[in-house]
Amino acid sequence: MRAGTTIRRGFAMSVALIATLAISAHAQQDEVGVSPWGPDDEIGQLNQMTDATRLSILQRISSGKVYDLSVDYFIGMAGFTALGDTPYTYWLTHTPRGTAVDDPLNVGREQNFHVTYTGDAVAMYTHMGTHIDALNHFGLNGKIWNGFEADTHLGDRGWRKAGAETIPPIVARGVMLDIPPAMDTEMLAAGYQVKTADIQAALRRQGTELERGDVVLIRTGRMTLFYGDGNAYMTNTPGLSIEAARYLIEDNGAISLGADNLSFESYPSGSDTNYVPVHTYVLGEQGVTILEVVDLEELARDQVYEFAFIGASLTFTGASAAPMRPLAIPIR
Repeated sequence: MRAGTTIRRGFAMSVALIATLAISAHAQQDEVGVSPWGPDDEIGQLNQMTDATRLSILQRISSGKVYDLSVDYFIGMAGFTALGDTPYTYWLTHTPRGTAVDDPLNVGREQNFHVTYTGDAVAMYTHMGTHIDALNHFGLNGKIWNGFEADTHLGDRGWRKAGAETIPPIVARGVMLDIPPAMDTEMLAAGYQVKTADIQAALRRQGTELERGDVVLIRTGRMTLFYGDGNAYMTNTPGLSIEAARYLIEDNGAISLGADNLSFESYPSGSDTNYVPVHTYVLGEQGVTILEVVDLEELARDQVYEFAFIGASLTFTGASAAPMRPLAIPIR
């Protein structure tokens, strides 16, 4: 057995236990959010985006430099395999020499050698790599955002409400909060919960202000482990606390939140009086999408804290998440 297996199993058991306690402890007190945009709404706070807000942020672009905030997908990449979820798997379905042998189109060996052909396929858990969580990912008491019930809207082919296919392309002001430098460290400590005070310290250090309609991305420093040590990247990650999530959403009107880790939050993510996971609060109660595994290292290196955020995810019908390749372009 590999050394990392025990760590991953322990992580999986902790996550499962926390999630179970979270749901049972507050089953009667907490409910999913009801959308102010009506009973058919499936995108929550992304309704704050309009043609006018998108045009406004695009008109503020001040540079032709584009920052790619996505990570590479590769065999062995970090993922929730400890929970039994599918790892990133890649295989070849056609190779130049194999095609010559099989001749699937019956064009003859000479033609197959002349025009070479390669084909491939992938399988993966939707919650790995740079991706966005749809509003059906977490809920309460059998319901997701806006009161859509699993018994009515969840079939064998996925959710019929609030699936990844409903997420519109996101064009908005983006803000990166670089938390480690504000705390005089290179990477947040294992399990550390980012608090409102930490966010405010980062904002002061950066000279940045939050605005309603922002996409807010939290840098913990964990991305430096992603390519070299997947087990370390996954184990006991720091993340956003629920009180900081409330500050960003309820006090400052964020329409989407993200981070450079794969869990977004740390565990346990509640407090003595509220054991609802941050995911449940953000997605199910507030209707705010979550981006995970966002590569913020280049932005941090160049000290780019405000930018036009442009991201479109794959339209996986009914899915609870989909890959996204977000871009950041500096603004004035």
